[in-house]
Amino acid sequence: MRKLLLTIIASTVTALTLFGQQTYDERMQWFKDAKLGVFIHWGYYGVNGISESWSMYHQKITWEDYMKQGEQFTAENYDAEEWAQLFKSIGADYVVMTSKHHDGLALWDSKYSKLDAKDHSAAGRDLYTPFVKAVRDNGMRVGVYYSLCDWSHPDYSPITFPRNEKALRKLYPQGKTEKYWSAWQRFQHFNMNQMHELFDNYSPDLVWFDGDWEHKADEWPSRVIKDSLLSWNPNVIVNSRLNHYGDYNTPEQDPPIMAPDRPWELCMTMNSSWGYFPTDLDYKSSKYLVETLVESISKGGNLLLNIGPKPDGTIAEEQKQRLQDVGRWVKKHDEAVHGTVAGLPYGHFFGPTTLSEDKTTIYLYNFQKPSEFTTLKGVKNKIKNIRVVGSNQKLEYKVIDSAPWNEIPGIVQIYTPENIADEYVTVIAVEIEGPVELYRGIGHAVEMND
Repeated sequence: MRKLLLTIIASTVTALTLFGQQTYDERMQWFKDAKLGVFIHWGYYGVNGISESWSMYHQKITWEDYMKQGEQFTAENYDAEEWAQLFKSIGADYVVMTSKHHDGLALWDSKYSKLDAKDHSAAGRDLYTPFVKAVRDNGMRVGVYYSLCDWSHPDYSPITFPRNEKALRKLYPQGKTEKYWSAWQRFQHFNMNQMHELFDNYSPDLVWFDGDWEHKADEWPSRVIKDSLLSWNPNVIVNSRLNHYGDYNTPEQDPPIMAPDRPWELCMTMNSSWGYFPTDLDYKSSKYLVETLVESISKGGNLLLNIGPKPDGTIAEEQKQRLQDVGRWVKKHDEAVHGTVAGLPYGHFFGPTTLSEDKTTIYLYNFQKPSEFTTLKGVKNKIKNIRVVGSNQKLEYKVIDSAPWNEIPGIVQIYTPENIADEYVTVIAVEIEGPVELYRGIGHAVEMND
């Protein structure tokens, strides 16, 4: 136990000496620029098509039967390079994959657990290392999903379902002195060791924690974990699911109505399931996925779009098709995705907007097919040009009801013929002189006319 405490203290002290080397804003910059990421949930649960880990938690399957799925988790057609090339082609900047879900299955070859893809699945090999290499070789950032809770660890609690304790002990070998520690101390030691192993092996750019709700921050302990991660990689960023010690918000499934007050991403499934679930055919349309991406970036966030590969390592056609559809739209409208910041406040345009980083171009996103004209209000700057993104077709416009002597800029009516419509979301670029200046007044009498 003394060795464990000394290790934790040493990690914390080292981290504190490194904090000054990289400020929060510096660490977060790549993430704020990223816009689109791919989330991957891959594990035993795809074999029977059941909910990942939760099927055990809710006792819809026994622990023993859940683990037997490993016998058919073959990864025989897994091609990490093919995956990475697909993700890169759609404009993704980072990829997050489950290294270990709540069920305890590690996809890498862990020396702290025999419950891993090499020792406890038909795949019989490390599945994580090829993934990390392929993602980095294709110029994307690596995100590691890691569950803080481990429902198969013999010393973890609380557990809601019966388990074979004898079998568990064989899967999680422990040192001779650990028998003198409390169960929770043994689990903390194990947890820190696996996290350190992931950093030694992969030095991730991002850690996507999950399961933090099962214990308080001082029980994990969250502060020690965060300090340790920064000591292992001073550039790493962490999602919000490390009680009070995350760097960015992680809303799930539904886009937030109001944007969080710090960097954020929306994680969202394509259907209703995170892992591969062959009977779940309730897929969201490609148009809706593009609209969700637009809604996220217009509020300064990212979209982390999930897929669940099959047990053999292939990606279902329904999921691949949607990735490709989103990718085609991103490629066509890349200037209105990457290199943008959150758009105008509500009321200036009745739809999502973003701004170029220098704030001299306003991007207007139209979810419906254009008809007659599109309206932009309250922009003081002189307009230089208005065009359709993706085709550069110039659009005619006029300004009505302006009163410049009263600082009322008027209403811009942009003529938008139906033939400019994109299949999913039409984007109009309004180029202005200088950084955008907005009229935010409540309105008043004009008092005089020309």
